[in-house]
Amino acid sequence: DVDPYPFGIDTGSLSETLADINSEIYDVLVLVHLMGYPCEMKIIESIAKEYSLHVVEDAAQAHGTVYDNQKCGSFGIFSIFSFYIAHNIQAGEMGAVCTNDSDIAEKVRQLKANGRSCKCKVCTRYTGGCAVKEKTGIDPRFNHEFVGYNFKTTEFTAALANLQLSRADEIKKKRLENVKYLNDELKFLEPNIRLPLYNENVSYLAYPMVIEGKFKRKQLLNELEHCGVENRPLFGCIPLQQPAYEMYKSDYENKLKNARHIGKKGFYIGCHQYLSDDDLEYVVKVFKKLDGTKVE
Repeated sequence: DVDPYPFGIDTGSLSETLADINSEIYDVLVLVHLMGYPCEMKIIESIAKEYSLHVVEDAAQAHGTVYDNQKCGSFGIFSIFSFYIAHNIQAGEMGAVCTNDSDIAEKVRQLKANGRSCKCKVCTRYTGGCAVKEKTGIDPRFNHEFVGYNFKTTEFTAALANLQLSRADEIKKKRLENVKYLNDELKFLEPNIRLPLYNENVSYLAYPMVIEGKFKRKQLLNELEHCGVENRPLFGCIPLQQPAYEMYKSDYENKLKNARHIGKKGFYIGCHQYLSDDDLEYVVKVFKKLDGTKVE
C-alpha cells in the first residue's frame, strides 16, 4: 500500500508483504516518487538488501527532489525521468533512463531503437565508419538482437529538454513558492480537504489534495473547471481502479485501503512556474467561493 501522506510506498506494508510471500521469485523493487515526494529511501534500501532486491526508481515526477542530501533518481540500479509537457522538465514528450551500469545503458539504447544491434552512444558511420559493419559485414542498424520499441526521440525535442534542464533549479524554486503560498492561503479548507505537505527538498509536480470531509470530488472538480481552475483526479489504485488490471481486482479487494482512498478522493491543481500572482490569488478566491457555497 501507499503512505496516506504523502503518497509514497508504505515501508511497513512493504516489509509485511515481502515477509508473507516467496520473495525469492522477485528481483526488482520499483519505487514511484509520486507528485515529487521522495520515498523513504534509507528504509527501502535496507529492506531491499534484506531480500536481495534491486531498486529501480520511477522519478518521472521528481526532477530535482532531494532525499538525505541525495537526488531522487540516483539511488537505484537505474531510474527513469519523464519530460512530458505536464512535468517539471518539459520537452513535449521524451524521457530519460539514468544509470551507472554500462551494461544496462547499452541494453536501454538497444531497447529504445527496436532492439537493433547498434550499441554506440553516438553513431560513427559518418565520422570514421561503423566498426561493427567493417568487422562483420552486417549493418547493425538492420540487425536486431531482440524485440524492442521505437522510443527514439528527435534533436528538436532533446534541445527543448536541455534548455529546460538548465532552468531546473529556477523551476523548482518557483514551484516551491507557489505551493507555500497556496498552503498558507487555503488553510481554511482543512480538515475537509487535506493540503499537501510542504518540504523545501521536494520538486513539486503539482498541488495534490485529498478530500476528507463534506466535498464530493466529482462536483467539486466540475465547479473548479467551470471557474477556470484546471484540475485532475489523483491516480487510481492500479489493481482496484484501473480497468486494464481488472483481472487482479479480486486479489486486492480488501487491501490497499490508502491507495483506494486516494484514488477516489484525491485530486490536484497546478503549481507550475508560469502561474502569476494574479493566477494564484484567483485560485484562492475560487476555493473560498466554493467553500462558502458548501459544495456537497
